[in-house]
Amino acid sequence: MAYLLKKILYGCLVLLGVVMLVFIMFQGFGDPARLVLGQTGDKKTMDNIRKDLYLDKPKWKQFLYYLNDVSPISINSREEIEKKELKGFFIGGDTKLGIKIPYLRKSYQTKKNTITVLAEAMPGTIVLASTSMLFASIVGILLGIVSAIKKDTWVDNTAVFTSIAGISAPSFFMSIIIAYLFGVVLHKYTGLNLTGSLFETDEITGEKYLAIKNLILPAFTLGIRPLAIITQLTRSSMLDVMGQDYIRTAYAKGLSKKIVIFKHALRNAINPVITAITGWFAELLAGSFFVEYIFGWKGLGKTTVDALEKLDYPVVMGAVLFSAFIFVVINIIADIIYKAVDPRIKL
Repeated sequence: MAYLLKKILYGCLVLLGVVMLVFIMFQGFGDPARLVLGQTGDKKTMDNIRKDLYLDKPKWKQFLYYLNDVSPISINSREEIEKKELKGFFIGGDTKLGIKIPYLRKSYQTKKNTITVLAEAMPGTIVLASTSMLFASIVGILLGIVSAIKKDTWVDNTAVFTSIAGISAPSFFMSIIIAYLFGVVLHKYTGLNLTGSLFETDEITGEKYLAIKNLILPAFTLGIRPLAIITQLTRSSMLDVMGQDYIRTAYAKGLSKKIVIFKHALRNAINPVITAITGWFAELLAGSFFVEYIFGWKGLGKTTVDALEKLDYPVVMGAVLFSAFIFVVINIIADIIYKAVDPRIKL
């Protein structure tokens, strides 16, 4: 429990640093009120907008107000709770102390609450990231095991060469190549579209339907680099473990090769692989910007890029904070998984 509390404290400090950086980058300079109204807003309306966004206060006060908004524990007046539609548990009189869902402010373009915008985009990213990592993890671990067992054979050399190529290829480059090759050139054979989301709308009836085939190309593209890294890590870890005394002892006891490899060798070699899997999964969940944008996949990455093009800073700021939160949470979960996989590790 002490370890968990310590990790949570460190995570909160990281998030505080991200909040400061995000505020300085997107609100420390320029005039957000002008972005809300454009160049045609009158002075009275502009002053009202500046008051709502606390832009009439000094910068340090603006930051404290922003920190109060994004923090799950905050102090708000009754009027602020109603105006911002804050959700949570509050106690007190006119000024209330509460535990709430973080308020990431409202989109300049859609006027929706930013957390609602991100929540609408997140399911697409979760499905895409989960599918990509499932593909990369299963195939990568199996390839790494086979490569280690068949060391210095053509199987090993091929696996090493392809994994190096996969690591070297940038995601945006592979996205363009794969999208054009399978979505345009070979479309009549593959039936796959250049762009598309998990849910499509029927042009005749207007009803939404599930389009699983749209997931194939972006998931495959997104899984290439983690697949290559997982293959390399599994291979090197397995080679280290396979030379240990307890592996030779297991063979001497008459255990089958399958049991020795999967029960003894893989379990002791899996920790660096778990680090790679959790790290990449966090990165993919945080927003696969280029892949989602190129394939037109409605997710957190595409939503963030679209918001950045429209200078919709609350959505961009919210996406960055949400991404940082994902990294912190998955990092804590990864440490707990280490203990479950390898009992020798102490939290």
